[in-house]
Amino acid sequence: MIRITVFFIGGIVLAIYQPGIFSGKAIFLSATILAFLFFVITGRKSELFSFWAGIIGLATIFFLGYARLQGQMVTRHADHLSKVTGHVGFFEAVVRSMPQEKAKSWKIEVELIRVKTTDDSITNSHWHPATGKMLLYIAKNNVPEINLRYGDRIILNGSPQPINPPANPGEFDFKRFLSFKNITHQLFIKPTDYVRLPAREPKGMIYYANEARKWSLQKLAEFIPGKNEQAVASALVLGVTDAIDDDTISAYAASGALHVLAVSGMHVGIIYAIILFLFKPAEKFRGSKWVVALVSLVLLWSFAFITGLSPSVLRAVAMFSFVALARPFGIRTNIYNTLATSAFVLLLYNPYLIMSVGFQLSYLAVFGIVYLQQPIYHLWEIKNRIGDWIWQMTCISIAAQLATFVLSLLYFHQFPTYFLVSNLFVIPLSTLVLLAGMAMLAISFITPVAIVMGWAVGWLVRILNGIVFATESLPFSLINNIHISIFQCWLLFVILIALILLVQFRKIQWLYLSFLVSVVFLITTWFHFSQEVNQKQWISYAIKGHQAMEFIDRGHSYFIADSSLVADHDQIRFHIQPNRLIHGIASVHTDIPFQKMVKGVYYLRWDNRWQARIISRDHLLPTNINMEMLIVGHQALSKKELNGLLIKQIFFDGSNSDFYVQSMSSQITSQSKIFTSGKKNAFIQ
Repeated sequence: MIRITVFFIGGIVLAIYQPGIFSGKAIFLSATILAFLFFVITGRKSELFSFWAGIIGLATIFFLGYARLQGQMVTRHADHLSKVTGHVGFFEAVVRSMPQEKAKSWKIEVELIRVKTTDDSITNSHWHPATGKMLLYIAKNNVPEINLRYGDRIILNGSPQPINPPANPGEFDFKRFLSFKNITHQLFIKPTDYVRLPAREPKGMIYYANEARKWSLQKLAEFIPGKNEQAVASALVLGVTDAIDDDTISAYAASGALHVLAVSGMHVGIIYAIILFLFKPAEKFRGSKWVVALVSLVLLWSFAFITGLSPSVLRAVAMFSFVALARPFGIRTNIYNTLATSAFVLLLYNPYLIMSVGFQLSYLAVFGIVYLQQPIYHLWEIKNRIGDWIWQMTCISIAAQLATFVLSLLYFHQFPTYFLVSNLFVIPLSTLVLLAGMAMLAISFITPVAIVMGWAVGWLVRILNGIVFATESLPFSLINNIHISIFQCWLLFVILIALILLVQFRKIQWLYLSFLVSVVFLITTWFHFSQEVNQKQWISYAIKGHQAMEFIDRGHSYFIADSSLVADHDQIRFHIQPNRLIHGIASVHTDIPFQKMVKGVYYLRWDNRWQARIISRDHLLPTNINMEMLIVGHQALSKKELNGLLIKQIFFDGSNSDFYVQSMSSQITSQSKIFTSGKKNAFIQ
């Protein structure tokens, strides 16, 4: 199963990055399968036959993975929303998620049924069947809650828009991320722009799972005192992190405990371990292993049900379901084959899971614990029971961290230095919160007992948060702003694997390999430093409604932005911080030494070139000014001022309205001046 899963993943990855490389894939796949069957039926059992049968069989699995991913691409369907011609004015859709509350809107995932197109004539409008998924944002407009549930059918007024690719360098590719969920469009509407239809889809398993999670959230909020305690408990028990504030998230990340806030493999593993512990006395009875396996499956999937059957929990439950089913077979089973089988089944169901960060980290962590925990544990024998337990917990943390830290550097650009210390307290306390929270939900119908349990959960969360914040406050608790490329990520994996094999097999060849790859890694780091860090750059970021410019000089940043953006740390982290990581920014300055203001005009001399910048109509711009570029923000330039301007290039940043930029563009180009806009994409010099 390890070989089969690896080749199946190879086909999936090829289809993701090279979707059109096999135009006749169906014919090729059929020929491969027929050749394999021919070898099986007519071949004689020999070493040569086994070799070629294995090669053709694995090739078949490879192309099955390729074909499975191709079949999952809904954009290939003829009636997909992206292929609808004409202007979409109305459409009918089905709600496919619980409404998620945002700062100014409700976010819902919907699936299209049909669309109504029009060519601006009501008599010519008609309905078309359509497929596709999209994100729907409904403005709050003082609406405290929207009455939409999974499976509701709605009619909407609006035209879905394709999700835009990243506008700034290094920015998270939200479009690509959603494409792995087959979500390609989005729409922003007001509460009056949709109508819920009386008819709805039959209530299926996912509907009832969402209702169970909604009920569980209400019970946690009812019995646990304190908003922050309720938010953390909801994350630990149900995996719902929407209500956790940014400071708490940052503290958990800095202490290396962020993984406990996402219900996944650790939580499911804890539940499974407790089930095995409770049923340990029954092992002496005949057939007890199958009883334990059956009970484990029921309890694990019940837990997945009350968490709303979220993807992360489903992955973990599916993984441990295979472990539970394999256990009754005894010594004939292999844990690596079991893990590979669970991964194969999950990818067969949804091949896009291979691109999920949670999927990658979950399987790496479990593999690391299975492969590394025991060898590390045997390095030190502690006869004291408490000391032995602490050492076991430490070994688990080290094994999981070794297996996942490379991907953590790639995706999260940070490394918590005190993860060993924090996890000694965080894992046991989060386990208690998980178990106490589930027990509270189970006895919630007994109000007095539930109140006491809720109070206990609240205090456990307070202690847990106190430890996390204390760990964050320690000096050098977090090494952040780490930048590595995907190629460097693979190099680090090779170095790590070579060092592990060196310790295991005591062969000098593995040391040579790790040294050689380390040299390659250093060369790529030097190349990145010379090409990106040791350079000067001027960039105007494309952030809707905001002005944001950065002058980068060999690791130093001089940042100009409006006050509302400076105070919005989420926008800074999403749009601007990725480019700072790429360029190795060590310090950010808001005082600009090479800028001066005269009569409402900001003059900047950067890289031996002069620029002028205006941000309000209250300015006096000389007509005889001779500069490289005029930077315009907040509709500050009038059409009358264009006459006589010697400036050849006029740049409009993201703070200008679309209508204003469009109206100015034609007049600027008619005067033979260079028109440049940084509204849709960042402008870099």
